[in-house]
Amino acid sequence: MSEQLAVYDVIVIGAGHAGCEAALAASRMGCRTLLVTTNIDHPALMACNPSLGGPGKAHLVKEIDALGGIMGINADRHVLQMRRLNTSKGPAVQALRAQIDKHAYQRGMKTFLEKEHLLTLRESAVREILVEGGEVRGVVTRQGSTYLSRAVVLAAGVYLHSEIFVGHNHYPGGPANQNSSDELASNLASLGFKVERFKTGTPPRVYRRSIDFSNLTPVAGEPDAGTFSYTTGKIEFKQLPCYQTYTNEKTHKLILDNINYAPIYSGLIKGKGPRYCPSIEDKVVRFADRARHPIFIEPESEETEEMYLQGVSTGLPEELQYAFLRTVPGLENVVITRPAYAIEYDFFPPTQLKATLETKKIKGLFFAGQVNGTTGYEEAAAQGLIAGINAALLCREEPPFILERTEAYIGVMIDDLITKELTEPYRMFTSRCEYRLLLRHDNADLRLTEKGYRLGLISRERYELFQEKKKRLEEEKQKLRNIRLFPSQQVNDALSGIGSAPLAKPQTLEELLKRPEVGYGDLARIVGEEGDFSPAEDREIISEVETQIKYEGYIAKQENSVKQLRRLESKVIPPDFSYDGLANLSTEASQKLKAIRPRTLGQASRIDGVTPADISFLALYLEKRRRSGGAEKHLQTEPQGGK
Repeated sequence: MSEQLAVYDVIVIGAGHAGCEAALAASRMGCRTLLVTTNIDHPALMACNPSLGGPGKAHLVKEIDALGGIMGINADRHVLQMRRLNTSKGPAVQALRAQIDKHAYQRGMKTFLEKEHLLTLRESAVREILVEGGEVRGVVTRQGSTYLSRAVVLAAGVYLHSEIFVGHNHYPGGPANQNSSDELASNLASLGFKVERFKTGTPPRVYRRSIDFSNLTPVAGEPDAGTFSYTTGKIEFKQLPCYQTYTNEKTHKLILDNINYAPIYSGLIKGKGPRYCPSIEDKVVRFADRARHPIFIEPESEETEEMYLQGVSTGLPEELQYAFLRTVPGLENVVITRPAYAIEYDFFPPTQLKATLETKKIKGLFFAGQVNGTTGYEEAAAQGLIAGINAALLCREEPPFILERTEAYIGVMIDDLITKELTEPYRMFTSRCEYRLLLRHDNADLRLTEKGYRLGLISRERYELFQEKKKRLEEEKQKLRNIRLFPSQQVNDALSGIGSAPLAKPQTLEELLKRPEVGYGDLARIVGEEGDFSPAEDREIISEVETQIKYEGYIAKQENSVKQLRRLESKVIPPDFSYDGLANLSTEASQKLKAIRPRTLGQASRIDGVTPADISFLALYLEKRRRSGGAEKHLQTEPQGGK
């Protein structure tokens, strides 16, 4: 007999990075929320690399923060090392990367969860999602307790039918030696969701004291790299060093001689792993021409002697892990604290989801994180935030919140997930974004803070600071437009000193700053001591102004491309539109369109197998039916701007 304990607005299953953001968003938007997790002390567990950021991923963290999420704020409080990557390249691909104190990060996240007054944390395992008449009704735990709700967010990570592999040994289990969620996985399959398998893994952890650092290359942090959250003031990070070493031919030979012990090569694991984070055995097979592969030795926490070996994820037996690691310089006497392992797990192809991350099959049921076939903490947290927001809006009977791919990396990711078939775990890269000069790592607040404020996730105080920042940006740009320099010996000598051509006619500081060789820091020197120019002191303002001015032409081109795309995005395909019997549509296009049921013509155009010709024919059919007064006569215009 199931005991009914309470009724909630939103229930979130799983307290990983997706679940934490979902639960916090829903509760902060006024919904009574229950977060159910198998271990209440492990929220936002960093089961693999204790780091955040990098190109694409850091963009997601900044966008989460701009919308009012927690990941960036919590990360800034527990940084062990911070660096800015790709500084020699353009602003579109520059990004922060940080080593995080994983234990402190978990405790910090738990504090955020516990302080949210509409949020209840409960340690339990969900075995069943209750569904009635095509709508979610709540959940049942292993203990037999029933919790009712209007919306459920599934954020179960890689624990669904998860199986650990170490060599030829394999057994049910998930990261951090937690139990797999087999009952819940079976329940979801019984509800009719398509299920597939992916694979992930982790490298060994080792004792710091067993490493010989004398010949290793230190990788230092940068004192002024920046922060993930726009609310974090200037702080001094600890900047603990990381170290780099390399595998060698002896390492590779040992692995190749024992490749039959690797579960991905013995045939034990069928699921596809992430291409851009392969195991060491996969590296030596796929890149046989390479004499070495890098290994980064990274701290996991200030509280532990354990070090993380990035680059040697493996499913080989423990004795072989010891053998190949001890061929690596600096690791000759290494002692493993936690052996590496591979994990195979269930995921649900996300073409079964709407752009809100609500399932098409069951109203009120949302999927977020690695259950959608993604990999990475940042990708999971971003999905959790969107799922939590939309679960709350559903409960409030308000329109859904959808970020378009022209507005945010989050929009790019979700659009990719719901329109494209995954053949490997999805990871965010800057190359996935068509408009990356518009969607930069440094301007996420300018793009998304207004939306976060309208949702109720950005405080009034923070919003006022944001408005003040926008005002200062405009004032600084106007100042550069208003100051005009005339050809003079002093000005031209200063320009010559930085390798720039002399003035032949008057130019504003804005025009001068468009020169590739002229930086904002050069302007005061060019103007001279007698000039009326006081440069801004805020580094963030300087960087944004300089980027907007220098890349004005490129930005304008991308904005024009966005306008063209929005014409397709504004054409909504009715949910009940029938693709059967449409002449001129290819068979593949018809099948894909029926399976995915895209929301707009723009989304339809991005489905693999749907050609531009198919889109043209589809547009004609929609217009013809609208004019003839058929079922699709009310062809809608999709609201722009995220809601």
